[in-house]
Amino acid sequence: MSEHAFTPALGRFAPTRFYDAVVAVTREKVWRALTVGHVAPRAGDVIVDVGCGTGSLALMLARTESEARIVGVDPDPEVLAIAGRKTQAVRWVVGRGDALGELLGGGTADTVVSSLVLHQCPVPVKRAVLASMAGVLRPGGRLVITDYGLQRSALMRLAFRTVQFADGKADTQPNADGVLPEMIAAAGFTDVREADVIPTVTGSISIYIARRRSGPAVSGGGDYGGRGGPRLG
Repeated sequence: MSEHAFTPALGRFAPTRFYDAVVAVTREKVWRALTVGHVAPRAGDVIVDVGCGTGSLALMLARTESEARIVGVDPDPEVLAIAGRKTQAVRWVVGRGDALGELLGGGTADTVVSSLVLHQCPVPVKRAVLASMAGVLRPGGRLVITDYGLQRSALMRLAFRTVQFADGKADTQPNADGVLPEMIAAAGFTDVREADVIPTVTGSISIYIARRRSGPAVSGGGDYGGRGGPRLG
């Protein structure tokens, strides 16, 4: 498991305890509902929420299908304490997104979902986390990534500067340039597509869906160059 520091949920914008209030301005009810729809939880499914933060998405998944097994993973005990106060219907695990196999076992999940996490990562960490997601999924398992993607208009690029102020331009700019679909495919996924784009006051949020290839998953890791990782599970 990587020992690198993670980026807090709100970066340098505000303390973690304000996360739920701040994320509300991103039209979270819209993109969370769309995300749950793309996950389409079923009874018996094992669904892993990577970088679950304060647990709002994991809670929605648990309420949508009470017979699914939801696992919320995040390296930040402070946000997991908030999540734990929301529900005990989810298994909360302290850990990082580049070590899912160590935490949960390879090929054990039916679906991996993650929201507003990868934009905080340096490029090598984005790759490592996506590879770890592929490794924890069973062959054919579903991936749903909801995050800032290609910022197509001048207005959205301007709005996205708020995110870049909080999380730094070096890590966030690749997302704004539209790198995620190619990275998802390179990590061992097929049928990659941008299913939805939601304009917000902080830039446009995209929902990407894909399937893990039936062959061996790409191994995780990579050169972290001594940089800190994101708020990951």
